[in-house]
Amino acid sequence: MTARHVLVVDDEIGIRELLYDILQDEGYQVKLAENAAEARVYREQMRPDLVLLDIWMPDCDGISLLKEWGNSGLLTMPVVMMSGHGTIDTAVEATRIGAFDFLEKPIALQKLLKTVSAALKHGEQLPRSDMTLLNLGKSPVISELRQRLEQIAGVKSPLLLIGEQGSGAELCAKFLHNPDTPWLSLTDYEQLATAPLDILEQVQEGMLFIPEVADLSKNQQKGLQLLLARADKYGARVVCVTAKSLPQLVVAGRFDNLLLQSISATSLRIPNLSDHREDIPDLARAMAALLVDSGEVLYREFDVAALNALRNAEWPGNITQLDSVIRNLMQTSLGEKITLADVNRVLEQFAAFQAALPIVETSSASAGLAALNIDKPLREARDDFERLYFEHHLVKAGHNMSRVAEAVQLERTHLYRKLKQLGIKAK
Repeated sequence: MTARHVLVVDDEIGIRELLYDILQDEGYQVKLAENAAEARVYREQMRPDLVLLDIWMPDCDGISLLKEWGNSGLLTMPVVMMSGHGTIDTAVEATRIGAFDFLEKPIALQKLLKTVSAALKHGEQLPRSDMTLLNLGKSPVISELRQRLEQIAGVKSPLLLIGEQGSGAELCAKFLHNPDTPWLSLTDYEQLATAPLDILEQVQEGMLFIPEVADLSKNQQKGLQLLLARADKYGARVVCVTAKSLPQLVVAGRFDNLLLQSISATSLRIPNLSDHREDIPDLARAMAALLVDSGEVLYREFDVAALNALRNAEWPGNITQLDSVIRNLMQTSLGEKITLADVNRVLEQFAAFQAALPIVETSSASAGLAALNIDKPLREARDDFERLYFEHHLVKAGHNMSRVAEAVQLERTHLYRKLKQLGIKAK
């Protein structure tokens, strides 16, 4: 079994060396940091299995560092606080923030070993690092978003999150979600039409997350309305997301106005990444740290020019696109540091890929019709037309089969059978 990694953070050299000798003799791999700055650097490079953290340090006290890790989503390992001037109030404050336990100096050997063993066992149950709303940044727009979410955290009424794809809607919903309750991100919208109450059974006292409510068919919208009417009885909260203009869809007859009123009684707009560019350097470092924590990549630092280039780039895919670029940089860069040249290389690859994508225009259907060979026998010509017809509606509906069935006025089973007959892949 691999030895557990313990990080000891203490400004007193005698304490550091004593703990190093004791823990190393017990078979642990021990790293030492004499202040908060060194501890930050180590935490960026890897996730220790346990941190022994002194409260009183010259550059930054341990409570502040604990809060900092908690606010940045990096408090995913057990932390045991240490102090020679400990009080009950300090211990309570530390455990409230997220510390596992509290040790007073001088630390008795058996107490130390017992606490370390218990903390490591507790650490096995902790979730690994993941992106959270706290990773999104500290800019005014993100701080305001967080405050508004905190204000409605205790409300059970439906919530509509409005924002571009990839802007962080799921992070906002999970910020409101109680981790000890059910969570369901609905991917099969047809369940809303066929068994909406079964969905409520799955998320009783928890949260139902609908990634794009505008994609619901008429029947699915009716099912969602029924689900919302019964949600209180199940103690469930429904969070819907859209990147589209629902009022325009109502005017076009594609979205139910009563449903819109039901889901938008409480609504929030999620900022685009371009609205808080100042957060991009911290976001990039946080994403990189999460990849290192997961063991997927080796630690690499970003140089200043690389971070500036990321901040000034265009991000039409928002946080999701930034995450892809950071993952690419961490996996494919060759040096110990990620440089401006690395960032330009990856961004140019994405730009070249986008430029190579075929442009789908509404006129493409007309061009296809013009190219039909009407000298063929009727059956073959009809198949060609139907193939073009269904391909047009698939593209128009973004391959959403419920929307296609509604547009062409075919029952879904018949639609799938027709597509198979014509040799068209539904997805």
